[in-house]
Amino acid sequence: MGKRDKTTFSCLEVILIVLLVLMTAVTVTLLVLHFVSDKSTSEINNVSTSTSSPGYNFTSTQHPSTVGSKNYLIGVGRADCTGPIAEIPLMGYASPDQLAGGILSRLYSRAFIVAEPDNSKRVVFVSADIGMVSQRLRLEVLSQLKSKYGDLYRQDNVVLSGTHTHSGPAGYFQFTLFLITSKGLIEPSLKAIVNGIVKSIDIAHQNMRKGRIFINKGLVENSQINRSPYSYLQNPPLEIRRYSSNTDKEMVMLKMVDVSGQELGFISWFAVHPVSMNNTNHLVNSDNMGYASYLFEQEKNKGLLPGEGSFVAAFASSNLGDVSPNTKGPHCINTGETCDNPQSYCPVGGAKMCMAVGPGTDMFDSTKIIGQNIYLKAKELYATASQEITGNLSSAHQWVNMSDVTVQFNATHTAKTCKPALGYSFAAGTIDGVGAFNFTQGAVEGDPFWDAVRDQLLGVPSNETKDCHKPKPILFNTGEMLLPYPWHPEIVDIQIITIGSVAILAVPGEFTTMSGRRLREAVKSEFESQGTHGMNVIIAGLCNIYTHYIATYEEYQVQRYEAASTIYGPHTLSAYIQLFRRLARAIAKHEVQDLPKGPEPPFFNVTNLTLLPTVLPDVAPLNKTFGDVLQEVKQHYRVGEVVEVTFVSANPRNWADDMTDHTFLTVEKYENVSRSWRVVHNDASWETRFYWSKGLRGHSNATIEWHIPNTTEPGIYQIQYFGYRKVKPPLKPSVFYPFKGTSSAFEIIKL
Repeated sequence: MGKRDKTTFSCLEVILIVLLVLMTAVTVTLLVLHFVSDKSTSEINNVSTSTSSPGYNFTSTQHPSTVGSKNYLIGVGRADCTGPIAEIPLMGYASPDQLAGGILSRLYSRAFIVAEPDNSKRVVFVSADIGMVSQRLRLEVLSQLKSKYGDLYRQDNVVLSGTHTHSGPAGYFQFTLFLITSKGLIEPSLKAIVNGIVKSIDIAHQNMRKGRIFINKGLVENSQINRSPYSYLQNPPLEIRRYSSNTDKEMVMLKMVDVSGQELGFISWFAVHPVSMNNTNHLVNSDNMGYASYLFEQEKNKGLLPGEGSFVAAFASSNLGDVSPNTKGPHCINTGETCDNPQSYCPVGGAKMCMAVGPGTDMFDSTKIIGQNIYLKAKELYATASQEITGNLSSAHQWVNMSDVTVQFNATHTAKTCKPALGYSFAAGTIDGVGAFNFTQGAVEGDPFWDAVRDQLLGVPSNETKDCHKPKPILFNTGEMLLPYPWHPEIVDIQIITIGSVAILAVPGEFTTMSGRRLREAVKSEFESQGTHGMNVIIAGLCNIYTHYIATYEEYQVQRYEAASTIYGPHTLSAYIQLFRRLARAIAKHEVQDLPKGPEPPFFNVTNLTLLPTVLPDVAPLNKTFGDVLQEVKQHYRVGEVVEVTFVSANPRNWADDMTDHTFLTVEKYENVSRSWRVVHNDASWETRFYWSKGLRGHSNATIEWHIPNTTEPGIYQIQYFGYRKVKPPLKPSVFYPFKGTSSAFEIIKL
């Protein structure tokens, strides 16, 4: 990746082990000291506790599309939710070395509101370019919506979904495990996402108009592989033979237009991990699904910069748990041989050498290839969508204690879910992002050394938890770890919204391919058994709260990463199927109002503690000032080449709130007619890259690259850089001053 390549150090294993133990102990101690005196189990009091839309009345048990055709009220909105782009951990790989150091593309929240013509009922779906939705994030969003709109937007009719990019800022969680991997709760990160989601809903709310919705489906080829095929093959052979692939290739799209035919946007769902950008990346970006949105929105909002324009294209997550975009598959990075085996293990170097790549020459290329594949299929489905969705809206929601669900298999056979726990193979990571210390996937036995470390630092798992999770060997017994706050959630959102014949299941984690198939079939069957036929059942992933993975019972037995990360035990999927069937039954029988709301989730009074370094006052080199050019552009470039310029910089964390809706850079073309500079790219453009390099004692540099696309017009261009510098007067609060830098003009010439 050029300047930001990750360096590999060779150390004795024992040194690494000691460092990990010390780091964990120090982190936990700091968090305990800071939080324990302030510990609170208070909840956000003004979050609505209603569990159904008032006045709900399902008037027909026919196929919903046979209900009289009518227009919906539709609103779409998009807002920036990027937040800080420097020194912040990136959320997804849980690598302490992967800190943000710049930006490749901005992150957006995309909101869609659909209401009945008489405005009596409405539902909201939000897809945000973030790793996942946290419980803290959802509660704060609902609180803001409550204060603005009263009971119009509630926990039952608002779905928040993360695209699952692994290149967005962390720091917006309230449970201890995520606080540790995020270096605490980072207020600027949380605030940017909350405000971005709420703003996107505000925009959609303000722009509602009469419109129509069309559904279409199609297969996306050459864009995914199953990263745990050994686990998948543990499922019953008869079940496996029903499907042509070990991944779900189908994309489902809801196209939205107003009554005059003006295009509003669409939501699509497709199962693939946004991990084309690997764990050596340090640039904030929305990965392959975000690139697909970028391509579609740029096409529809012609002549506008990214993030501008009314057309909104959302590529939302689905049952992506075991689905990788790295289509060349797993290979040993030191020898090149395949490591597609049950343990993802290399003969030389072990599990940490086994990684998947592709299809491109590097992660940037791979991101664009996969994103373009997804975009092209969406473009085809959008153009040919003709099946109209009509019928009533509904929503159903419950909070459930997922550590204590009794699953009723038949009249005599039951099972229970477990207190949360992570298995040994959780530490192994996946072929998309390997773990540390050569933990291996498929571990069904513990290790005496690591058991002893766990017991001393974190406590001994109870026999009840051990027995409940078998055959998982427990590495972290998170359900029994309560300081400074619980390490994992127990109260989980279960939610379905329906738009006519479309049922969207808001699942709180990462369902594997077969888990998703079973859930979809079960819910569809439940609707049919109640006389509601022809439902299109969609799984929306990473919604409302994050509970890691959901593997099938059979996949759980072999304990690869996805199974080791199924935190509520071997019967987790069966519990979710039972719970979602109950919601579907309530909708079909118009008994949503009778559903118990369940135990409300906690809201912990976590303050703005981070383990991030303090932002020092910015210092410019001797005889230089902020924005001065340190490395100048060349005079001439051709398309396909890279323009590069380096400026005297300040820390991008300065004044992060103001930079959310602005840009760190522009590429500008000189217009001879108007004799002025016109912005053609900014930091939301995938053609630009902004690298920030931290020096000593407040010094830093910013390098901007422009990868000149083939569509670039010949002419005169320049690059500008925008930032804020921090000054700390004696005995006074810090002050932030804006500045900018400008490159020399350069010419793009024809080939």
